[in-house]
Amino acid sequence: MTKQTLILAVETSCDETSVSVIADGHNILSNSVLSQIESHKRFGGVVPEVASRHHVENMTLMIEDALQTAQVTMDDIDAVAVTQGPGLIGALLVGVNAAKALAFAHNKPLIPVHHIAGHIYANQLTNELKFPLMALIVSGGHTELVLMRDHLDFEVIGETRDDAVGEAYDKVARTIGLPYPGGPHVDKLAAQGSDTYDFPRVWLEPDSFDFSFSGLKSAVINKLHNLKQKGETPIPENVATSFQSSVVEVLVGKAIRACEIYNVKQLIVAGGVASNRGLRAELERATQSKGITLSIPEPKLCTDNAAMIGAVAYHLYQQGVFADMSLNGKSNMFL
Repeated sequence: MTKQTLILAVETSCDETSVSVIADGHNILSNSVLSQIESHKRFGGVVPEVASRHHVENMTLMIEDALQTAQVTMDDIDAVAVTQGPGLIGALLVGVNAAKALAFAHNKPLIPVHHIAGHIYANQLTNELKFPLMALIVSGGHTELVLMRDHLDFEVIGETRDDAVGEAYDKVARTIGLPYPGGPHVDKLAAQGSDTYDFPRVWLEPDSFDFSFSGLKSAVINKLHNLKQKGETPIPENVATSFQSSVVEVLVGKAIRACEIYNVKQLIVAGGVASNRGLRAELERATQSKGITLSIPEPKLCTDNAAMIGAVAYHLYQQGVFADMSLNGKSNMFL
């Protein structure tokens, strides 16, 4: 029997400390994730210094947990992978240095991984990637359309010009009094309301695949201010529904048009906002009507986790893409 390629992966780009053991790029032997949401909730958002401190406190425990759950030792591991960026630099450095220490101590190859590539390859953990494909990345820090003609071949054809979609969700959530993280709360509230406020759909130029959510966010804030000035009480669920309807219509519309223009048969969705139920439902409807195969990971694989880093790292391992001990974290990286 052919030996499996086992990769231990580390992810600390933001506020999840995660370590995973992945076999052959798709079989999850372990995926230990420790969220810091409760620590950051009282601040209304992620505090970088607090996030870094929690990563330091929990890293060793997460490595041990991942190895024990996978029932392997470092002797069984073929390579160590880590998120190099983009992300919070202090948080990234904790993961990078932990991975470097493991790789050095156990004489294993070290594989640097792009965080957004990880989100894309989270789909590989549940479905086969069929090229050429279009990837829609929707998260707190990124909104992009990426064309892939083969493994590790990324061509960004559209990206946000201002706010990422997850950032817009969080800001609108604060405006209508919802707790952090705002995205899931807006999604839940949106299921209870109606699209009565008719917020704008920002399409930009006719042939553009770029996104813009800053104007929509401002439209929501201005509408609430105007209603209060008139002595009217906004209906939170209708605000949530109207906002989400605008976001979903633009995301789905541009993604479907990109699939048609570039003649791809598979649309994959990646990032934390991919767990949004309203977005998932509309994507399912639209892709079925167009005969496009849709792939969206289960919600726990949409948010930051090390399994997705291990999925990318398998292909980098096959191509011999390794780093030395000078590897450093990068807060900004192009895909």
